[in-house]
Formats: sequence, C-alpha cells, structure tokens
Amino acid sequence: MVIINDLDYQPFQSLVNVDSIPFVIPECTITKKQPNKTFSEIQHLISNGRHKEVKKLLRSHHWPADNMIRSQLWSALCKQHNNNNMTEGFYWDLVVQLFGTKELPDKTSILPPFVDSKHRHIYHLTAVGKEVADRVVCVLGFACPDITYSPAIYSLVSLFLHFMPEEECYNSLTSLVSSKRLVFMTQTKSLYEVTWRTVMRVTRKHASSASINLTKFCSATKMEHVYSDWMWWIFQGLPFHHIVRVMDCYLHEGIKVLYRVAMAILKLFHKNTNKRNSPWALEALNNGLEATLMKFCRQMPVSPNKLLKTAFNIRALSAAYLHRIFVKTEMSMKSKAIVSNSHQLIRSRSSENLPTSQSQVNIQLLSHTLSTRELFTLWSWLPMRITMYQPILLYTTEEHGCSLTTFYYRVEQHEPTLLIIKTCTDDVFGAYCSTKWLERNRKDDRGNRTAYFGTGETFLFSLFPERSKYPWVGMENDNVCHSNELFMAADSKMITIGGGDGQAIWMDENIRFGKSDSCSTFNNPPLCPGRDFEIKVLEVYGFGGAIL
Repeated sequence: MVIINDLDYQPFQSLVNVDSIPFVIPECTITKKQPNKTFSEIQHLISNGRHKEVKKLLRSHHWPADNMIRSQLWSALCKQHNNNNMTEGFYWDLVVQLFGTKELPDKTSILPPFVDSKHRHIYHLTAVGKEVADRVVCVLGFACPDITYSPAIYSLVSLFLHFMPEEECYNSLTSLVSSKRLVFMTQTKSLYEVTWRTVMRVTRKHASSASINLTKFCSATKMEHVYSDWMWWIFQGLPFHHIVRVMDCYLHEGIKVLYRVAMAILKLFHKNTNKRNSPWALEALNNGLEATLMKFCRQMPVSPNKLLKTAFNIRALSAAYLHRIFVKTEMSMKSKAIVSNSHQLIRSRSSENLPTSQSQVNIQLLSHTLSTRELFTLWSWLPMRITMYQPILLYTTEEHGCSLTTFYYRVEQHEPTLLIIKTCTDDVFGAYCSTKWLERNRKDDRGNRTAYFGTGETFLFSLFPERSKYPWVGMENDNVCHSNELFMAADSKMITIGGGDGQAIWMDENIRFGKSDSCSTFNNPPLCPGRDFEIKVLEVYGFGGAIL
C-alpha cells in the first residue's frame, strides 16, 4: 500500500485557507465503463479541436473540488479560447509598471470601475490571497481600460487563485476577456442588463412553471429586480463545491452554462417550494423572494452532479439560440433608449449610441462616402457595445486598390466590420458584418468548407437614396429556417452578404461590379434601384479595441 504524505498532496495554492473549505463526501459517478480521465487525455482532445468530446467529458466527470486536475485543467481550458502567447514575465512587467514593485502594496489598492464593491467574493482565499486578487484585477483594469462594468471578473480571479499561480491567473483571465468565439462575461453595464433580461426571457419560455412559481412570492413590478441578481445566485450563493463544478463546464462552453445553471436553480426552487408545508415557501412569504433565493442557493439541497444534470437537461437551449435571444434583447433595449432620448438634446457620448467627436473626425477625414448626417444615422444602428470604440479604416479601394486578396489581407482578422459601398450612380448602402471574414476558411467535422457563416447580429442598410436598416428576420420570428440564416459567404472569387431567394449584396473578385437582390435572410428590397451596380468606392471599417 502506498502512503501519500499530506504535504505532497496540495490541490490548492498557498493563498487558500484550506481549513475553511467544508468537507463533502465525493460523488461516486465513475464506473468501470467510464474510467476517470487524466489531464493529458483531456489536453489531447483540446489540442485536436475535439470540443464536443471535451464538453461531454466535463459534464460527466465530477471531480471533487480538491482534485489535483484543476491545477492544469482550468488554465488549459482558458487558453484554448485565445492563446495570446504572452511572454513569460509579461504580467510582472505590468505589475511593476502600475505599482512600481513586485511586492504587494502596503495600502489597499483602488480597484478599477468595472468591479462592483458589493460583490468582491474571495471564497476561501487568505488575507494575502485577497490582496493578490486585488492586484490581478487592477492590472487587468490597467491593461484593458475599455472594460467599464464586469463584476464577475473579481469572482473569477478569486476562484482561479485557488488552483493556479498569480501570473497564470492573469493570463487565463485575459484569454476569456479577449475570446472571440465565445462570450464569457459582458463588459459594460448595459450589456449586464441584457444578460439578466435574457435569463428572464428564456426562463419564461423554457422553464415556464419555475417562472410562474416566482409570482407567488413577488409582484410583477419587482420581478425584474429579482432576475437582476441572477449571476449572484451562482457566484455568491452556491456552495464552493458546486461553483467549482460549474466552472469546469463554464470555462469550456462560455456564459451559456451560467444561463442554464440560473434556470436550474429556479426549477429546483420551484420543486422545493411546491412541497406540502414547504419551509422555503414560508421563508419566501415572510422574508421576501430575493433573500430566500440566495439562502436557497447557499443551502443547495442537491449535489453538484444533480444541479448540472438539471441545467443541461433543459431542452432547446443551444448556444446559437441563446445568442439570438441576447441580441434581440439588446436591440429591444437600444430601440427603447433611442425612443426615450428622441426629444432630448443631442450629446456626443458614445454610450448613448452617438459617435464621439473623435469618431466623427476619424470618419470625416477618411471616408469618401459618408456625410455627417449619414454617420449619425449609421451609428444609431450599431450594437450598443460597439459604439464605445473608435472606427478604424481597414480597407478602401481609393487607397488599397480593387482586389479581394488585398481585402482579405487587411480585413479578415477583424470582428466586427462595417462595409460601405458607393456606386457610380451615388447609391450608398452596405452591411454590418458580425463575424470575421477569416471564417470563410472554416471547415465542418467532415473537413468540408462551410459555405455561409456569421450571426444574427449582421444587418444590411441603405443610406442613399433611401435610408433604411434591414435586420435579420430572426429578430422578429423565432421559427426561422436554413434559408433565413445565410449571413455571409466568401471565397477567392466573390463576397456575398444575405442569401435565400437572392443575394442582398454580391461583389466580384475585382471589387468592381456587383448586384443586389431581395433575400430571405433580411427580407430586404434590392439596395440599389438598378440591382446591378458598378462600385465607385468600397470602404471597410473595424472598431479599435472591440471585444464581443
């Protein structure tokens, strides 16, 4: 028999007060048919892009919180989303640049504005661990000043520091923050509101009984306030062993895991309040729904395994569907904001979907197509978060010539992009393209190149002679077919935007001639009167610092 020295078995970092972590009996879920996977086996799957297999494995393997695997697993899961290849010591260079020393500061650090002072959850970190968490968050705020509100970041830092060193914690966090393929956290206050409204919306549709159950304990007018705390049911409420298991899946699949877990909490709350003489129902009636929900999470009556099983058993919640609801919610909020501000004085603040003075200068100096009036119109149509960033002219036929090869070279890595076409008859129209053009090279599981790519955030617009926006038809209708989801396509011979019964914008390989027809993806009329057009100028803009 091998005797393991306790000093050699250290699943947690030295910043953790191990004695404060409650002991739980491990869940016995591994059988002979499903042996426990090693990190090297999981790493092999990640390296080979076998994301679905990794997803199934993480959902089914219920390692206890003190399992050694997370000292490697979590950083590997983060790195796959954006391997920023930071040189060793880069983090410490930032620390010295910000604080003047690698030593922990003597006084309390002033945290960046994206931190919510009410939600600085340190879990089982020591006092020194808390100071380290503060430092990591400060360095992130220093390196990413565009993040204006993202309170979940502090919780993530605290959890990371349980299992990885400080520098690795920072590198892992920046991989999540800069991820393009998946969203892990929102980074503005308005988008945080979109998340809880998304949870409220999908709960009402896909967990309707749980949603109706809440109305027994809370008036309709206060329900929004209840949902606004959805993230804290998870990060503040759930026991440590539960949140660690949620993180295993979240670090691979993104924010959709948190949506599912929040809905699972409401479903379990419904089940427990519907029992005869339920103490939870009495508690909610006497002490209010918000406080009771948080207490319910802290005393979660089911195991981490059961919680996740409940979450992932909710049907029809694909990542694409959840993103679609998120985008719809954002657009709805933006429309209401524009209407409510329509009678107010115009203020050049990007957060109110108007271009900053610098943005106006940038475009007016560079653009051969946009007037100031057209600029303001176009800016009001952009997604809320994108209006925070400065436009960058990536490509123009006036300067870079007429070639698809040059177009791809200058544009393909940027996301999102704004394409503006001015024809030889002075028609002005274009498209907001949500996905990078590099996606044209993506292949499916069989190795075949995918024809169309993009998301429902893509939209068409016309600025002259008509001024109209044509959003994706899925914004108004949940029942969309394949022909309604043909957003972007491209190869060495052409570019297409919009499809199904016609192409909204088609351009040839020389970026000289094109055509515009009606299409089912955007339900648009032809964007220029003659349908066929000759390109006078094509301009493509990116947005400096934009993080989706």
